Parts: sequence; C-alpha cells; structure tokens
Amino acid sequence: MVVSSEAGQWIVPPTQAIWMPAHTAHTVRMVNAVTMRTLYIQPDAARGLPQRCHTVAIPDLLRQLILSAMDIKGDYTADSRDGRLMGLLLDELNFLPVLPLHLPLPTHPYLVEICRQLLDAPDDKRTLLEWAQVVGVDPKTVQRTFAQQLSMTFGQWRQQARLLMALERLATGRSILDVALGLGYDSPSAFTAMFKKQLGVVPSEYFRLSE
Repeated sequence: MVVSSEAGQWIVPPTQAIWMPAHTAHTVRMVNAVTMRTLYIQPDAARGLPQRCHTVAIPDLLRQLILSAMDIKGDYTADSRDGRLMGLLLDELNFLPVLPLHLPLPTHPYLVEICRQLLDAPDDKRTLLEWAQVVGVDPKTVQRTFAQQLSMTFGQWRQQARLLMALERLATGRSILDVALGLGYDSPSAFTAMFKKQLGVVPSEYFRLSE
C-alpha cells in the first residue's frame, strides 16, 4: 500500500503495517491485491503511543495476537483471558520497530516544485546546482531549506524518493533492471547497493523475506 497525508508518503510492504494517530486525514492506494486487518485503539488506551505516522514491522508475537483478537466477540473484563490478550496486544504496540519507509513532502513553494518534478521523473539526474538555477534560488539556500523543512539533504531526499518508488515498482513484478534504469541508476548493481544499504537486503530477497 501507499499511504499519503500532508506530512508525506509511506510505503507499507507485505506483512508490515502503518501506525496512524487518530484524526489523520489520509488516502490509501493499493499497488496490487491487498488483504489487510485494521486495529482501532480507543483514545484512553492509546496514551504513550506515537503521535506521528510510521511504517512499522509486525513481529510474530503481535501478528498472532491480532489473529487471536479477531475471534473475540462482545465485551470482556480486564482480568479475563480476552482482557489479558488485549492488554498484551496494546503493550506490544509500544515496541513496534519503525521502518525507514517514509518520504516527507515539503510546503515551501520552490521545494514543492523541485520535489514534484523529481517524483514525476525519478530518473532526472540534475544536480542541486542545476535545480537551484531552475527555481532561481541560491544552491545553499535550497540545501538549507531542505534541511529545515524535511530534515534531509537534497541528495538524501532524492534517494529516499527513489527507494520508495522502487519498492512500489518491484511489488508489481517489474524486473530489477527495469526498476534501476527507470529510477536513474547507471546499473542494477548501483541500485542494488543503495537498496541493501537502506534496507539490509538485496531487492531480489526483500519481498521473499516478507512472505
């Protein structure tokens, strides 16, 4: 899935999840066929849980707790088996591993223009200097605004954008060669090196590990 809000975009690979605080306006786009389960947490039970969206890994214990929770019918008391199961499920939510699959989006007009064009054409290899000339702003000012708005350099943002687009394209069955060249990498090996550095595995293994 690709989840979008004003704060950016998140890729949610198979068997993973997105944590989303209440009242977050968002859209969800399915890259391919998706089956999902949703946990709704009462406000008084969500204290201490994150206040920002994150793509998160789902450990085996939490996965089994979710499956067991689906069989609970009606009300339950805190000291019952069902109550203890739900309590443990809430405890486990506090320890969800956050995955680096978020792409922040800017609001500053010239950053919006740069980022929009890069999302439309991820194989565009223009440098920061060239982009600064496009928007008519000093390169140092562009870099400083990237850091202030997105907590990333221009190069880091472009790499993250390419990584998330790579995951989306790989999920549809496109080849590593096609994805690498389509994102502006000179070779599949250069793309694979970036992918492994960011996610710890090569592209050919990533979705197999999440099965």
